[in-house]
Amino acid sequence: MRKQFLFIFLALVVASTSQAQTRTTRIGYIDMEYILENVSDYKEAKAQLELKAQKWKQEIEAKKLEINKLKENLKAEKALLTKELIDERESEIKFQEDEMMDYQQKQFGADGNLIRHKAALAKPIQDQVFTAVQDIAEAKNYDFVFDKSSDLTMLFSNKRFDISDQVIRVLNRTDKREQLTKKQLKEQEVKESRENAIDENPEMAERQKVLDERKAVREKLIEDRRLEQEAKKKEYEDRRKAILAEREAKKNGTVSEPAKTSEPAKTEETKTDATAKPSSTTTEPAATTNTAADAAAAKAEERQKIYEQRKKELEDRKKKILEEREAAKKAKEAETQKTNTTNN
Repeated sequence: MRKQFLFIFLALVVASTSQAQTRTTRIGYIDMEYILENVSDYKEAKAQLELKAQKWKQEIEAKKLEINKLKENLKAEKALLTKELIDERESEIKFQEDEMMDYQQKQFGADGNLIRHKAALAKPIQDQVFTAVQDIAEAKNYDFVFDKSSDLTMLFSNKRFDISDQVIRVLNRTDKREQLTKKQLKEQEVKESRENAIDENPEMAERQKVLDERKAVREKLIEDRRLEQEAKKKEYEDRRKAILAEREAKKNGTVSEPAKTSEPAKTEETKTDATAKPSSTTTEPAATTNTAADAAAAKAEERQKIYEQRKKELEDRKKKILEEREAAKKAKEAETQKTNTTNN
């Protein structure tokens, strides 16, 4: 029966298409299961329902263990019991088994609590989806919109006719609008109009993708320049600190010389040693200064390497974008040529 209905329906679609030659028939479809899984309210409620179902399963398992224990006890004591007691025990076990089966059917049966709770949970979201689909169909002149997850069998469906993501965006917009200020609401409307234009025109979506990639490249280039400037500034500061430290060390060395040579009771050798000490004192800070300068130079060299690496990655990405754009252009030209050949 369903196949006959599908055949009749498709025949009507073909007939309406042939009659309306002045306008192309627009057909779209949604995937209700996909939409429900991407709505936050439904996901939260579904998680709570799964916890409740897990509790029901645990209760059923506990009842099964209790019944199995009664059966084992009866088996162990059967030789010591009279026929009346055995019948009574078996009747009790049978009663508890029937009770457990009724409970399982009540919770997980075809018309059980789990199925009814799921239907009640999905009903408000499905109503919102139905309203959103109507709005999209009226705004974009769709003639037919199917549900891929329903009983209607779809042997093939092209992804470009799937409007599920558009429906999800409409649902999310409705939730966001209640929390936005007037300024944010106006910005949201501009964003929505741009998204609608992209949905309507696949070529615009491709252009938007290229623009986003260019924007990302520009932002990356600006960030690299900022890092390069910071590296140069840091290198300058390190060099300045090293020079100041060297000057300070020389200044301290020359100041300490008279104090060491002014002692009256020293021999000629002692005086010579006292004169030599400041020079060694001066050499130690100079060595420390050279070490600091080497460290600063090493850091600057490392930053330069990082900058060169990022610059190379940026050039590779830019080259890849140009190649993809060229390939898309050639594919479009080939498709146009093929269309012209078919029309001729």
